[in-house]
Amino acid sequence: METVVLAVYQELTDFCVAHADERVVEKYARFFREGYDPYGVDRALVADKGKAILGRYRDELGLDGFLELGDMLMQSGKWEEAGFAVRFMKDWSKEFTPAVFPRLRKWFDTWVQDWATSDGLCGDVLPRFLDMPQVGLDGFASWRDSESKWTRRAVPVTMLALLKECKEQDDAAGVGALLDFIRPLMLDEERVVHQGLGWFLRETWKLRPDQVEAFLMEWKEESARLIFQYATEKMTAESRARFRRERKSRGR
Repeated sequence: METVVLAVYQELTDFCVAHADERVVEKYARFFREGYDPYGVDRALVADKGKAILGRYRDELGLDGFLELGDMLMQSGKWEEAGFAVRFMKDWSKEFTPAVFPRLRKWFDTWVQDWATSDGLCGDVLPRFLDMPQVGLDGFASWRDSESKWTRRAVPVTMLALLKECKEQDDAAGVGALLDFIRPLMLDEERVVHQGLGWFLRETWKLRPDQVEAFLMEWKEESARLIFQYATEKMTAESRARFRRERKSRGR
């Protein structure tokens, strides 16, 4: 199987080199403040190629083979290669076992380098583990302490998947538990984590505004202002004003 995995990886890299276009690089570079290392392949071509690879090799490689391939793709640092890895994992996610969870944690700790790759995994791949009793939300607790800002950001972004259930059940206790879960991140110093937290809080506010506003009040003097910028985006100007700091910022 290793020989086949190497051959597929080479096919994908050859494809990316053959279809590289500097105009595509220039088109999307402005969206990646944290860094962007692409070949410059049109996204539709990438999607079609990923679909073709899955169709040809799914049975031959199986989940283990695609995980090995994913490791290789993520290590390269190239945006399109990471995109292939995300697509492959999305396709296989229904067949995940708890043993896959630490494998994907390694991707975040070691190789994830941009918000698009991170959020693709958080939106389409990681929520599968929230449904596993052996993992669940508690499985993400140690992610909050990772040295990687992308691993930490993955926590609130993956948690967005839990809001649908809270909405359906009108679950105040459930929302409260989610807010408690992000507390260890509220003093994080990384911008991408602030954005992920603010995004989560904004979407949670739509369900339980009173709870989220009370939570924000607890943190308004200490947490990064970018969290509040995102979290209060859908509020009225009058409501947003309540979350201004009452004393001078200390550089956050």
